[in-house]
Amino acid sequence: MPELPEVETVKRGLQRLIVGRKIVSVNHDNPKSFPNAAADVKNFLVNADVSEVRRRAKVLLIDLSTNYTLVIHLKMTGQLVFVDDNSRFGAGHPNDSLINNLPDKSTRVTFDFTDGSHLYFNDQRKFGWVRLLPTPEVPNIDFMKKVGPEPLEANFNAMEFISRFKRRPRTSIKAAILDQTVIAGVGNIYADESLWGAKIHPKRLVESITDQEFKDLYTEVRAVMNLSIEKGGSTNHNYVNAEGKKGSYMDFARVFRREGLPCPRCGTEIIKIKVAGRGTHICPHDQRL
Repeated sequence: MPELPEVETVKRGLQRLIVGRKIVSVNHDNPKSFPNAAADVKNFLVNADVSEVRRRAKVLLIDLSTNYTLVIHLKMTGQLVFVDDNSRFGAGHPNDSLINNLPDKSTRVTFDFTDGSHLYFNDQRKFGWVRLLPTPEVPNIDFMKKVGPEPLEANFNAMEFISRFKRRPRTSIKAAILDQTVIAGVGNIYADESLWGAKIHPKRLVESITDQEFKDLYTEVRAVMNLSIEKGGSTNHNYVNAEGKKGSYMDFARVFRREGLPCPRCGTEIIKIKVAGRGTHICPHDQRL
């Protein structure tokens, strides 16, 4: 599943390419991928202009001139591919649909624009979805009501970061940082990188972590995610950046997937353990339990 930097990279690409275009028609092959009433599609999607592309946590939001919003979750194998006469944008699961003629057998939804360009939502495993909702109702869907604050927002400070975690005193810090109701968008890669940067063992309970350690972790989460956005995301297995090229953040990873290699800080061999049911990479010297 994509993490926040990957979805942010997709959002920026779409913002550049589709805002201002008018949707003339939409086709879909699977109601699970496009669970919307035909009347809503006719009245609020067809002939609507794209006004903005946003992101909330790991979900994409495409706002329309009709005051409706397309809420898109790529899940594990989703793709968004934009094609016009002069360019091609590919983002998502890196199979050949990114470069082949579309639509193909994995295409679930096709948006046609009045200028002849197209946006394809492809999804091999059919776990992703595109929902059409009134824009004012988007904050009221279950996911939006439960998800935590954005870690990169300017008004999300260290004290709020600490208070969010302290609601889970008996939880391991790794499990808490992966909990999307605590903070939004941090997945396995960025949890490992941030905990290493703050010298915190991922099995430590939240209640054992000092305020200064939390401030260090806050700084690391923001720094790691900003670097990843700058580099186009991690593309761990399934994600490519807005031009259909692999992101480069993993070239700069300090601990994730570096088991057996020396810690770049102290030289101790990086090891891999399991925490909160996830493969977890640590330096046993700097991150002591």
